[in-house]
Amino acid sequence: MRCARHPDVETNLACGKCVTPICPKCLVQTPVGARCPACANVRRLPVYEVSTTYYSRAVIAALGGGAALGAAWYFIEHYVPFGGWFLFLIAAGIGYAVGEITSRAVNRKRGRGLQFAAAGGVIASYVVRSVILQPNAGFVDAFVDLWGLLALLIGVVIAVGHFRG
Repeated sequence: MRCARHPDVETNLACGKCVTPICPKCLVQTPVGARCPACANVRRLPVYEVSTTYYSRAVIAALGGGAALGAAWYFIEHYVPFGGWFLFLIAAGIGYAVGEITSRAVNRKRGRGLQFAAAGGVIASYVVRSVILQPNAGFVDAFVDLWGLLALLIGVVIAVGHFRG
């Protein structure tokens, strides 16, 4: 027999449902035996099926939450009597919060696009913090801060971690 999908491959395997000849490349192992891809009905998990509506909800939640948390980041950073490493703790908390806000807005779905939305939310919080921190400064003075960018990276990694799967 020759495989129905790969005619150049000889095989002795057949789908357990429709008896179509299949090769090991086409084989889908199911709890009831070997099936061809058509009979196996392979689908993505529902948690990874993200519609355009969910993407728009994720972007709105991430950017809105990030902007609000960016304002809070500035006030926490400057009015709480801690310094130095506390910046990284704030960024980690903001990354977690943006990830959680975005995750709840999309009913805990996962996917690469949602990772980008969460990262955008943390970046928005950094931009808001930097603009409030130095409103009259130029681009380089306001946004290029080594410790701030490192804190931003920590926040992005934590926010994106909510959507890995």
